[in-house]
Amino acid sequence: MLLRTIAFSLLLSGGIAATAPAAIADDRAVPPTAAAIQLSFAPIVKKAAPAVVNIYASRTIEMSSSPFFGDPFFQRFFGGGDFGPPQKRVQQSLGSGVFVDPSGIVVTNNHVIANADEIKVALSDRREFDCDVVLKDERTDLAVLKLRNAKGPFPILNFGDSDQLQVGDLVLAIGDPFGVGQTVTSGIVSALARTQVGVSDYQFFIQTDASINPGNSGGALIDMNGNLVGINSAIYSRTGDSSGIGFAIPVNMVRVIVESAKTGNKVRLPWVGASFQEVTPDVAESLGLARPVGALVADLTEQSPAWRSGLKTGDVVTSIDGIAIDDPAALNYRLATKGIGAQAKLIIVRRGKEYSVTLPLEAAPESVPRDQVAITGQSPFAGATVVNLSPAVAEEMSYRGDPKGVIISAVAPGSIADQAGFRPGDVVVNVNGTAIDTTERLKRVAGTDTRTWQLVIERDGRTIRSVLRG
Repeated sequence: MLLRTIAFSLLLSGGIAATAPAAIADDRAVPPTAAAIQLSFAPIVKKAAPAVVNIYASRTIEMSSSPFFGDPFFQRFFGGGDFGPPQKRVQQSLGSGVFVDPSGIVVTNNHVIANADEIKVALSDRREFDCDVVLKDERTDLAVLKLRNAKGPFPILNFGDSDQLQVGDLVLAIGDPFGVGQTVTSGIVSALARTQVGVSDYQFFIQTDASINPGNSGGALIDMNGNLVGINSAIYSRTGDSSGIGFAIPVNMVRVIVESAKTGNKVRLPWVGASFQEVTPDVAESLGLARPVGALVADLTEQSPAWRSGLKTGDVVTSIDGIAIDDPAALNYRLATKGIGAQAKLIIVRRGKEYSVTLPLEAAPESVPRDQVAITGQSPFAGATVVNLSPAVAEEMSYRGDPKGVIISAVAPGSIADQAGFRPGDVVVNVNGTAIDTTERLKRVAGTDTRTWQLVIERDGRTIRSVLRG
């Protein structure tokens, strides 16, 4: 699978002027021993490399047998006639993964195996195994696999503690770039807590200059003790090749996903019941903050953990358990890695004064039954599956709005709903003047005989109004 790549441009301007000192101390010396000359990462690599695997994912897609299929010109003059049966084509992707349990459990990126029909894992000793997907979580871009019909024990990487990393620490990246075979690159931790990367819902990454290229996705970032500290996931690049800016998901988040997979549970991350906004310079000035940092409480759900803890709209969260919070993404990450059942001590600023708040971390409740309904018939919603919104459903689907109403959870490919442009995550607000508050109400409205459909849909925080002909 090609490593996720984000195009960017960087403009540098200005200069640096300096005056050389009169004398510069030179403490360089010849290495005193042969051992000092032969310093090597080889012992670390020898220990860690067997636990890093290659992942081959494939899926079959159908394509028209004619290049003119769907062309408006040919549809018009040939009446949309039969262009022959669709042809099947196999798409393949390449990535990496890491053994985290001797029974054969592998962690990788979700985008490496997304929509795959078949997944194979190749070990460093050239053995290959089919595997099953135990858990995949799009929000964190992590997936957990289990080797099929394989007898362990398999070599593993032990989890380190990504919170103990410091900028400048040496790290190694291990993976299979470009499919050339297992490759090790070295570098340092270039930055921590990068939150503007845009490749998952939980934006909090380790930045490294260890060379990472397409195919490294899901591979290991290890420290000098041979412990896993991150899963390599994305790069900044203009060409798709390494430019010295790579990103890894911290192992403390990986641990949460792996533990959920081992217990057979869905990934349940703490629900706060509040939405947060970035603190801009203008907001910081208006609130009397020395710097534009922290997470501004923008909205609260009544009876939620945030509401019960005493948080109020307009509060700014500046730290959690003594760790400074720069922005909402950092806050979400810290809460997610603490886990459900714990408590978090928040320092907040309210009207220029600091307060301490204890926030209980709870699972999002299913306050109303989801009452899943598959819409059939000839309405624009035919082929869509809808559920009632609740905090639990909103958390599962990464929905950030008010958890009330009806949300589309799935759309059958090629269905009327698919052709109408609906997609998972759309909230159905109103149909032909009727407010949609439950799945049963939508089912009844969708079953009416009408030639015109006036729709109000909420998508990504935007309200979309449209009129469709039946």
